[in-house]
Amino acid sequence: MTTLSPDDLIYGYINGIFPMADSDGTLYWYSPDPRAVIPIETYKPPKSLRPILNKQLFEVRINHNFEGVMRGCAVARHDSEDTWISEEIIDAYTGLSKMGFAHSVEAYLNDKLVGGLYGVSIGAAFFGESMFYTEPNASKVAFHHLIQILKHQGFQLLDTQFINDNVRRFGAIEIPKFQYLNLLKKATTKKARFTELEVEHLFN
Repeated sequence: MTTLSPDDLIYGYINGIFPMADSDGTLYWYSPDPRAVIPIETYKPPKSLRPILNKQLFEVRINHNFEGVMRGCAVARHDSEDTWISEEIIDAYTGLSKMGFAHSVEAYLNDKLVGGLYGVSIGAAFFGESMFYTEPNASKVAFHHLIQILKHQGFQLLDTQFINDNVRRFGAIEIPKFQYLNLLKKATTKKARFTELEVEHLFN
């Protein structure tokens, strides 16, 4: 069996599929129907988050510790002993980040990584993979920064794969697979650049 490569990931995302590992490390490719997406333009931060954003309690960095974010996301949740982020997946996505296609948004408190998220960027599409936090609101702040980057850089699609309570609070909706694939085709053929923004743009 061949090892998952960054090129495999790019091919998969362009075609609407993504990998997850089983508890024994076996990789499976998924293409949900319906598909969960977060409309970029209609996102608004929760009222409870606004004071935290205004106080700038967390320092936010982009692509500073990509693997650290992945390993934070790979820690098994309290309600499960399993994680779908295997060492093979970490290696492949870390390679993809070095190629400029995978990115992390990281929240720091006292210079310590306390939350963040990572995903894949192809054209004007961003594929959100996972997030974590060890301090309350750290992942929410990272997500807010992600949205501001996507808005200001002209991204058209934010894919979040499956619907659940966590992504619903950020405004996720479900759309039919055929509609997702149409949006995907349009977004991946557009040009957009995932890059850090000046602070004044992040709170607009």
